[in-house]
Amino acid sequence: MENKNYKRNYNRSASSASNKDGKDRRDFSAKDSRSKDFRGKDFGGKSENRFSRNAKPYQKREDSRPLRRNYEKPVEHYRPTETVEDEGMELVCGRNAVTELMQSGKSIDCVYFVNDNENAKRGPLAKIFAMAKDQKLVIREVSTAKLDEICGGVYHQGVAAKCSATEYVAVSDILAYAKEKGEQPFIVVADGIEDPHNLGAIIRTAEACGAHGIIIPKRRSATVNATVYRTSAGAAGVMRIARVTNLVAEMKELKEQGIWFYCADMDGQRWDKTNYSGGVGLVIGAEGDGVSRLVKETCDVTVSLPMCGQINSLNASVAAGILMYEVLRGRLNQA
Repeated sequence: MENKNYKRNYNRSASSASNKDGKDRRDFSAKDSRSKDFRGKDFGGKSENRFSRNAKPYQKREDSRPLRRNYEKPVEHYRPTETVEDEGMELVCGRNAVTELMQSGKSIDCVYFVNDNENAKRGPLAKIFAMAKDQKLVIREVSTAKLDEICGGVYHQGVAAKCSATEYVAVSDILAYAKEKGEQPFIVVADGIEDPHNLGAIIRTAEACGAHGIIIPKRRSATVNATVYRTSAGAAGVMRIARVTNLVAEMKELKEQGIWFYCADMDGQRWDKTNYSGGVGLVIGAEGDGVSRLVKETCDVTVSLPMCGQINSLNASVAAGILMYEVLRGRLNQA
């Protein structure tokens, strides 16, 4: 369809620019003016070529950006029953896969739920969310982008579960192992060790010192993941590790069975003047906060290491190594 308005404007501008004497008096001296066509786009040529047949048509810039600026290539999705395996860890994605995992009775570190849509808990994910609460599992609500990153592109349907390839044991299994070897129980309690490198180093030293097991809490603690495996040099695969819900309650039950708990803190007695005979439970706290208040009150003895320099604290795994070898030295002297 012919654009009549454009032709009318063209004739009007051409006739007004001409004088009665027939001379063209149009002004082309303005250098800052840009010529545009009826679509509002630049011709790209000189202003005097505006009504000429030599006028250049509008050309798209080579470096022009797409209309959708934040465009990202869609991630290729896989089947919802697929798992992402890592060294020492296994991540199960998808509603049906997570449901089967929870019904199998396998030890689960935590369950991830998408928190972008509150209606999801009342919809398809309501059953899985209720099962996780009934089993007292660690529940973490994350965004969709974060869960996509955790799953590595696997189609998760809003839920994923992370479980360890190594099965956690019960505390009774640790006591049974010590009784089988004919030794007094030697247990290391990691209270709030969130750094997997520290936890791996503690497990490695504990295995070398002949400890019978490690106890870690379900919350506020690192789990046995790939980093723990590498740092422990494989000791995490042979050490008996128990994961408990209430650390204080578990310590009280062990105290009834004749185990004494020794807490590592700054305001305690000297580590080398302490008697570690009998069943020993060595409690190591986090580097920043140390041993928690309730756990410290449950312990029988508080021991400390002298600090002669300007730094007033040691790495948690280093302090644990010194105390564990002190326990081993006392047992070797008694043998």
